[in-house]
Amino acid sequence: MVSLQPIKRSPLRIYLGKKYYRCKRYLEWYLGKTKYAATKDKTLLPYTIFQHKTPLLRELKNVDMWLQHNKVKNLRIASNTLNRLVIKPGETFSYWRLIGNTSRRKGYVDGMILFYGKVTTGIGGGLCQLSNLIYWMTLHSPLTVTERYRHSYDVFPDSQRSQPFGSGATCAYNYLDLQIKNETNQHYQLVIDLTDTHLVGEWKAELPPTQSYEVYEKEHWITREFWGGYVRHNHIYRKVYNIENELIDDEMITENHAIMMYEPMLQAGN
Repeated sequence: MVSLQPIKRSPLRIYLGKKYYRCKRYLEWYLGKTKYAATKDKTLLPYTIFQHKTPLLRELKNVDMWLQHNKVKNLRIASNTLNRLVIKPGETFSYWRLIGNTSRRKGYVDGMILFYGKVTTGIGGGLCQLSNLIYWMTLHSPLTVTERYRHSYDVFPDSQRSQPFGSGATCAYNYLDLQIKNETNQHYQLVIDLTDTHLVGEWKAELPPTQSYEVYEKEHWITREFWGGYVRHNHIYRKVYNIENELIDDEMITENHAIMMYEPMLQAGN
């Protein structure tokens, strides 16, 4: 049983920690042996492996809508950076190595970020929606997730949730990265676009898919902790089917544990 409690760190400890982990990441990027994907191709690969979309604007309790609109601006810049990236066999996709640090010089604006369970603002805020989308799509593909971080806090109650709790990937430049390796023998291409209402993503490939996937939740429970709060837990599994729609695997993908920032038994309408 995993037990969590809020962590209190001084501003100095947080500052030095970020510096340390960012430097460590730079060393991994530029001195390590990983071959990172960097090629983009305007020509789309012919076959769709999986596609998904998420709404750009959501009304969240105690969150001003201008932060949502700024998020869309940030998503557009980051999506243009990643759109039509090709991951060749043996290459690894690194979310932050491609996007880089978000800055006003690049056009990023203040958006919503979650900091130790609290809603605040920061340059480039809102990009977790993009990393969440890419992670979810990758779970429905033959690509291998080699690095992913779960959200430590569950900030907002479920509202029209279409995916299991804990099926996203949090991100923070550059130490909380999303990395995906192509361990197959064919090229894959990431396609990202923004419509007027949705963030739209797609994994494309050279050959038609030979497998399909069903990602689902098991063992979802909530615990009352000794310090007075609640922690939410679950396991994410994936069923794999062959081209004849026969089940060939049922594997656990990850487990999630997050401190809840709201009462677990809310009345209807709250």
